[in-house]
Amino acid sequence: MEKEYKIFDKKIYLSSPTRHEEMRTYMLEAYDTNWLSTVGENINEVERLTCEKVGCRYAVALSSGTAALHMAVKLAGVKPGTPCFCSDLTFDATVNPVVYEGGVPVFIDTEYDTWNMDPVALEKAFELYPAVKVVVAAHLYGSPGKLDEIKRICEKHHATIIEDAAESLGAVYKGIQTGSFGCFNAISFNGNKIITGSAGGMLLTDDKESAEKVRKWSTQSRENAPWYQHEELGYNYRMSNVIAGVVRGQYPYLEEHIAQKKAIYERYKAGFRDLPVTMNPYDEKKSEPNFWLSCLLIKPEAMSRQVRGEQEALYIRESGKSCPTEILEALTKYNAEGRPIWKPMHMQPVYKDNIFIPANTGDDVGADIFHRGLCLPSDNKMTAEQQERIIAVIRACFD
Repeated sequence: MEKEYKIFDKKIYLSSPTRHEEMRTYMLEAYDTNWLSTVGENINEVERLTCEKVGCRYAVALSSGTAALHMAVKLAGVKPGTPCFCSDLTFDATVNPVVYEGGVPVFIDTEYDTWNMDPVALEKAFELYPAVKVVVAAHLYGSPGKLDEIKRICEKHHATIIEDAAESLGAVYKGIQTGSFGCFNAISFNGNKIITGSAGGMLLTDDKESAEKVRKWSTQSRENAPWYQHEELGYNYRMSNVIAGVVRGQYPYLEEHIAQKKAIYERYKAGFRDLPVTMNPYDEKKSEPNFWLSCLLIKPEAMSRQVRGEQEALYIRESGKSCPTEILEALTKYNAEGRPIWKPMHMQPVYKDNIFIPANTGDDVGADIFHRGLCLPSDNKMTAEQQERIIAVIRACFD
């Protein structure tokens, strides 16, 4: 018989914004000084704080992480028909900016060690397509990929790295912050990120000329003339001073948020220690994630039968086994929010005709992780007691 637990009075979210009083202070400062548009002290300060935190020389505050990736793709010289190697297991915002410029994503499979771009598959891709000169690599759920190997391969083939660090602000690889390994990099301040502006993102680079180009492009490419003069295509991509005030008020709490997220990850890991599951992995010798989202991967032998269509999923309940669909339905029943793992890009209808490159013929690691994995409630305002109830609900799915 299914166990019954008390339904949460207030929804436990996957990852929601955390309010701090400084956010109100800086937003009101923008209001009181009437700097409400895309210039102001808040913008200047969040760009400075980001450079200080990440270790890059230049940061350009933009309207979203997607806008930052778009500008990075443009800086990398992607033109119509240009093939680009891209992470496969990621949100489509990693990939779409390539298409905005007419480029053609070529999807590189994932590896199990970090759930990020597989260097073996990347090397294979260069052997097949040696002319490719742009690699877009994401850090999934706040865990760094195998950056040493990816950088070495890209340097060998003279390829530009665009680092999608949208989910990994504050994560480090060998003591160095993510967002500083590529030529052009992006972070996100979307509403569910480790710190947020409700929206917003940042283009990061060590190249002054590139940063200045993005500042121009993102303000409709207005020329330095006494009238509105435009000599190249521009975009309305700058961050507002109000949004920047929210981000500015969040920055002092970044490390606190990371510590809270790590505690959530460790509680899940301990709570599931005798279940046939594993947590989203990372290389403990080389990296320290920001633990943005805690994720679960069910071992193959413990998977109940599950079938997913394009928009629906079905499963059969089996004793001692479970599947992501069953667990997600159980969480929803008790007013807690989980999510499936990102559906790999090569499985998305919009990209079904694009090339997909696994490390070995017949492999599809990303599809396997998508099939067996799910994202757990990871809100840093969730109490230990609430998390214990969530753990109990999940454990009951394996009874």
